[in-house]
Amino acid sequence: MKAGKISLAVLVCAAALAVGGSASAQLTGKTVKIGVLTDESGIFSSGGGLGSVAAARMAVEDYGGKVAGAKIEIVDADHLNKADVGSSIARKWFDQDGVDMIVDLQNSAVALAVSEIAREKNKVAMVTGAAGLALTGKACTPNTVHWVWDTYGNANALALPLVKKGFKKWFYIAVDYSFGKELTAQAAKIVEANGGKTLGSVYHPIHTSDFGSYLLQAQSSGADMIALANGGQDTALAIKQAHEFGVVGKGKASIVGLATTIDDVNSLGLKTTQGLYVAGAFYWNLNDKTRKWSERWSKLNKGRMPTAIQAGAYSATLHYLKAVEVIKSTDGRAVVAQMKKMPGEDILFGKGKLRQDGRYEHDMFLFEVKSPQDSKEPWDYYKLIDTVPADHAFRPMSEGGCPLAK
Repeated sequence: MKAGKISLAVLVCAAALAVGGSASAQLTGKTVKIGVLTDESGIFSSGGGLGSVAAARMAVEDYGGKVAGAKIEIVDADHLNKADVGSSIARKWFDQDGVDMIVDLQNSAVALAVSEIAREKNKVAMVTGAAGLALTGKACTPNTVHWVWDTYGNANALALPLVKKGFKKWFYIAVDYSFGKELTAQAAKIVEANGGKTLGSVYHPIHTSDFGSYLLQAQSSGADMIALANGGQDTALAIKQAHEFGVVGKGKASIVGLATTIDDVNSLGLKTTQGLYVAGAFYWNLNDKTRKWSERWSKLNKGRMPTAIQAGAYSATLHYLKAVEVIKSTDGRAVVAQMKKMPGEDILFGKGKLRQDGRYEHDMFLFEVKSPQDSKEPWDYYKLIDTVPADHAFRPMSEGGCPLAK
């Protein structure tokens, strides 16, 4: 009798292990849902938006449409750059619509809010659009990955090489919220640590239409580098007006966009942007692989070329699917843990590594915008100046304050 009970217990335990270990049975016949939550109508929409949705769909297509026997589905929504709107969509997706992972998350306030919800619901947040350092700092979670860029990575890719090139006197024009302040602080820290000086900084409201007074302050400071710590339409307008007012140009100050995208350059034209320094994690024409993929993406997006954020939606989605395939489960913490075990490598970002704090390490690049004469074809805008290797590109994990860091 006693032996029989032990035997039954063993059988029950074995059955439980079989169910837990046979996650292919858990996923077969079901759907793995990925939500692209992005700015589809605001000032950052050209950098992410529907282009990120298209990139995520390409990742699913290239993966074969299924993962661990389950169909893969993409849904998308516009968070309107509002944390409360993004949070509401994320909760509905997780609670009612069966979404397992959310990608893109342009806007740091939205990304931080959704990151916390993903932790609460044990889902996955893959941030490819926002730049806030808190995501891999004190607000890090075991359910969140920060994939493409952040304020340290962009500032580091720009400030360090430019100071070494002789640009020692910096003035910052920044948008007046956490993104602009953090980007300014990171760039200034790197500039000053390498022998440069900060001559001043001014902050403007988002959606500013007249940068004249800010640019004149920068000019009167005697700076040899004017750094723009803003994004989207604000960056484009500031660059345009800097040229119109004669603040930058030959024999005058240079200008750098700490968060400039290729769409900004395209909208302004090479005559206006030539000589502008730009940091990036990706460029469509960096090599044969990036070019081939970008030409596919371009056909889906009215002939445009992708930004790093849009390329990141592809890269991050692929890495997520690979991890789900290995563990045959969509358990959020388990998937992120598996992603940290796996080396990263794809055709767009090359080789990379996901750290314990959630930061994905990859190379960062410094580009200079070409002159109209040097450009050989549409969207041929960048000349590679310098490469910051992956292990030096981002803030050291020991400095972030993430409780997951080991």
